[in-house]
Amino acid sequence: MTTQTALTHADSPHTWTIAETKARLSEILRLADEQGPQRIGVQRAFIVVPERVWRERAHPRKPLGQWLVENFPRGIELELPSRDDDDREIPFADEANR
Repeated sequence: MTTQTALTHADSPHTWTIAETKARLSEILRLADEQGPQRIGVQRAFIVVPERVWRERAHPRKPLGQWLVENFPRGIELELPSRDDDDREIPFADEANR
């Protein structure tokens, strides 16, 4: 019988001790594939997941500039205040003087 301790959240992985992991690595890998993520360790915890799951979630992020260009609304007119206008409100100006 496998000694596993379920975490409080129902979707959380099982927790395996380091000793159990050393003795049952093949079983832990199989369970990660069949049942989902497996947690190893308590104080310094690690999660074992199948590679396909890792690749699905570890997609590369786009640089912020590229994301802004791709997602900026098109076809709208933005009304920008003139920089030469003396009455132009400067947001957070009071914060800069602290």
